[in-house]
Amino acid sequence: MFINNDETDRKQKPKIIVICGPTAIGKTSVAIDVAETFNGEVVGGDSLQIYRFMDIGTAKPTPAERARVPHHMIEIADPDEPYDAARFYQEARSRISDILSRGRLPVVAGGTGFYIKALLYGLCDARPDDPDVRQRLLNEAGLMGEKSLHNRLLQCDPEAAETIHPNDTYRLVRALEVYEITGMPMTEYRLRHTFSDAPYDALKIGLAIDRQILYERINQRVDQMIAEGLLPEVETLVARGYTEKLRPMQALGYRHMIDYLHGRQDWETSVRLLKRDTRRYAKRQFTWFNADPDVIWCAPEETARIRQIISRFLSSVRS
Repeated sequence: MFINNDETDRKQKPKIIVICGPTAIGKTSVAIDVAETFNGEVVGGDSLQIYRFMDIGTAKPTPAERARVPHHMIEIADPDEPYDAARFYQEARSRISDILSRGRLPVVAGGTGFYIKALLYGLCDARPDDPDVRQRLLNEAGLMGEKSLHNRLLQCDPEAAETIHPNDTYRLVRALEVYEITGMPMTEYRLRHTFSDAPYDALKIGLAIDRQILYERINQRVDQMIAEGLLPEVETLVARGYTEKLRPMQALGYRHMIDYLHGRQDWETSVRLLKRDTRRYAKRQFTWFNADPDVIWCAPEETARIRQIISRFLSSVRS
């Protein structure tokens, strides 16, 4: 059982656990098991589970799962509320401080790599910024449409283009602005940035299984989401006034259902594209976490091994 020792060397950083990996691999179950075993509380590391009213499409922990251990950073913002990595960084660190103050172990669980990296290492203070470039791009979007910006982004940063909806003017302009200023894709700029604000001693457990097995799980999860009411969930969000222009409404699942509701795709095509795009997203998540040499990879069912690794980590003392 994890107990925060006040007499520990003050120079020693507080320890936290990170459970990361691609979508549909079982991070929630592993995180809950770790929290129950080591007197912990779960801190969400997902950029969509923070939103209210978006339950099925974001695969939030169920009420029964949340009843087993306390969960944080879930359902803390409305879909039309501005939210980014900077706000996540501040609020998640505040929750972690509270958890540590009560002698419990923070267990960060999620698949949004950039949010987790910001939490662990801080954010870049000197982000590339040029108002003239930004305004020129905004003018181009107004004259030629967002599609022209998206096509340009496909050429210079295809990875970012895959994650940004063609109608998301703000993110398109931001990605192109970074490229024009730095000469490198925004994804590469973020990876090259040297994060220096690291207040935690973090053990990172990555979950991995055979790629084809994961893809089949993803297909099954999409089918389950649809059976549980993904389409009615999106219809309810639209009825509440949350439009497709909002960033969370352009996320996986939500944009696919909106395309169906607006008649831009038939049902079979919408479901097929949702499965395909989710598989592609999982591949990008693997790429992100694989780039971190500190991640210890385990299969989700290796419960005993994961517990053993964490137990050794918590009992060790680092200067």
